[in-house]
Amino acid sequence: MMRKTSRWRLAVALMAAVVAMAVPVGSAQAAEPSGPPPLADGFGLTQVDTATGGPRNFYITVTTPEVAGKHHIKIILPSGYYDDPARRYPVLYFLHGSPDDPIQQNYPALTTSDQMITVIPDGGARGWYANWLNQRTAAGVQNWENFHLKQVIPFIDANLRTIATKKARAVAGVSMGGFGALHYAQVRPDLFSQTASLSGDIDLSVRSMDLRMAVVASLVAYEPSVDSDAVFGSPYPVFNADWRFNEVDPAAHMDKLAGVGVSIYVGNGRGDVTDLEFWVESASKHVKDSMDALRMSYYYVDYGDGSAWGTQCNGGHNAGCWEQDLRDLIPRLERSFAA
Repeated sequence: MMRKTSRWRLAVALMAAVVAMAVPVGSAQAAEPSGPPPLADGFGLTQVDTATGGPRNFYITVTTPEVAGKHHIKIILPSGYYDDPARRYPVLYFLHGSPDDPIQQNYPALTTSDQMITVIPDGGARGWYANWLNQRTAAGVQNWENFHLKQVIPFIDANLRTIATKKARAVAGVSMGGFGALHYAQVRPDLFSQTASLSGDIDLSVRSMDLRMAVVASLVAYEPSVDSDAVFGSPYPVFNADWRFNEVDPAAHMDKLAGVGVSIYVGNGRGDVTDLEFWVESASKHVKDSMDALRMSYYYVDYGDGSAWGTQCNGGHNAGCWEQDLRDLIPRLERSFAA
């Protein structure tokens, strides 16, 4: 009996050895690179410098004829991206505020999804997600809308395993990026199934002259200083001089988002007029009123002073509240993509 048991154990050991040689330990992660994956230039984008970060959270630097200078594009891949080379993923395009940069967008919530890719393209310190009216300022060429919609999106679809359809694409942003998110979904509703504003400057009508002035202030505040009318022309409602502001005002064109899921997050700045959130709350309410008049469906959260909105939010115009917004938004996007 002991001899048979020994032979059986030997046979099992030999079989285990054969299996170990045929399927190396950790083979599921064998395809994961040690750093950022290689991406091919194209669609007017040329990569410069060195990609920085790990295999699933990294940024590249590109140049483009559409916008002067170098620009970061941050990419966050889902946890299982390298495990199944046949699987494709929906994409969230996340637009930062002013005067931020993609590499500063370190919200933990953005790294939690195992079901979608997140892309954070540079929007400039005061690019306003627009093709500027004046292309001859000291800032050089400023066609941010072309850069994002005509270059970044096809570049990402060509280089990563995306599901390149409207249904599987969303755009969201904070502050200036909140404007960009609604604006892009309005000018290209064929590209996005979901859009979300987190404390966005989403009313540029004469009702929100404070936000028009925020656009103007950003143009002269950051170097190189440029003409205050460089992006959308005159902000002043005299003889229709402000028609370009009216043309891009998200609140005035919510009808263009029929068939697109809309989410709005905003606080009240605790009633402090020195907190920008106090002013964007009114803008968000104007957008809500517009959607109500159109009998649109939407998702709207006004978390007031933030006391019931996570542990980091004080109702102000800050990252603590936006982190909680994202913790609420991302699972909702995942459910929409999976529907």
